[in-house]
Amino acid sequence: MSGARQVDVLIVGAGPAGLAAAARLAAAGVARVEVLDREPQAGGVPRHCAHGGFGTWSRPLTGPAWARLLVTAAEGAGTVVRPGVTALDWAGPLSLHTVGPRGPETIEARAVVLATGARERPRSARLVPGTRPAGVLTTGELQQAVHLYGQRVGERAVVVGAEDVSYAAAATVRAAGAEVVALVTGLPRARTTPARAADARLRQGIPLLTATTVTELLGHGRLSGVRVRHRDGRTAVLPCDTVVFTGDFVPEHELARRGGLILDTGTRGPAVDGALRTSRPGVFAAGSVLHPGESAAAAAREGTRVAGAVLEALAGAGTGAPDGVPLSVAPPLRWIVPNRVAPADRGPYVLRTTAPLTRPLLRVTQDGRTLYRRRLARAVPYRTLTLTARWTRLVDPRGGPVRVTLGDR
Repeated sequence: MSGARQVDVLIVGAGPAGLAAAARLAAAGVARVEVLDREPQAGGVPRHCAHGGFGTWSRPLTGPAWARLLVTAAEGAGTVVRPGVTALDWAGPLSLHTVGPRGPETIEARAVVLATGARERPRSARLVPGTRPAGVLTTGELQQAVHLYGQRVGERAVVVGAEDVSYAAAATVRAAGAEVVALVTGLPRARTTPARAADARLRQGIPLLTATTVTELLGHGRLSGVRVRHRDGRTAVLPCDTVVFTGDFVPEHELARRGGLILDTGTRGPAVDGALRTSRPGVFAAGSVLHPGESAAAAAREGTRVAGAVLEALAGAGTGAPDGVPLSVAPPLRWIVPNRVAPADRGPYVLRTTAPLTRPLLRVTQDGRTLYRRRLARAVPYRTLTLTARWTRLVDPRGGPVRVTLGDR
């Protein structure tokens, strides 16, 4: 494209997936690897997760420390990391219009990797009525305010949600010197480990209101409380000056959508095959844009994996177009990634269920044939299940879609 700057691989998103992919590509000898991120600093969500749980068992790190390690590894391998640069739209099959501190620019690549991550749905997207006062946040907004900018967030906060990220948000509220009034969830139980839930309830004194939904935000100028409804229809007002909406992640798929990439109906992120190739030849995707709500470590592993597929494409192994037959799930399963399967695929596949199940049978079938079956100990909503690829060699590439089910038999 005339006037476009040329690179070998352009990666959109400098979080764990994008940085891990860049580090492997540059270390493998790809000369011009460039990573863009609209945030002023690279590192993704871990930058403002000041708690531990990152790194490895032998070298545990906080989120910011791990983010710095990822950036250092990518740059040390020869990657150009450009924070503060936004990819606006596609300029061609493998080129993007961008804007940053140096102004507008068009960048053309031999391969593009979308690692744009995910975000929590805010109050407006959850259709919670009421006024529009200050003090309404998502977890990301809360963590950035507290850990990046040292801001106070109020005196009393209600956290909406009861999964791992919700408990992390509660810890951030407490670190900012505020009281957590309650964790509120419409589910019958918390979506975290029993130990974590018990610690919050017993040691920290944080009430958990299950089977309860937030029905209205109250206050003018500043939030003064939230109205909640219990399953039996009773309502109550929880006085607070801050409410944090957590979880309910959706992929940052705007760039994929504008490029006309096929989106998976379950994840709402780009549909990909076993090599993480999207429907547009030469465009790959990895990380939370494919399956929102996964851990940062899982995103980094997938970034390393997608780099291998990009290296094969750059070496001329195939056209870069998606391969295999469609791979889908049946309720109560919500989604599976990747969304296509071929006999040569080596996985793994990740999937989620919407219902708690004890000793369910996981089955993989194609055209009435059972390709794989395994009895699981349990399946928990919104916790990832992993499906190995030991059955993929049985897939008929000329057959119908492959279906994954989870049930009693």
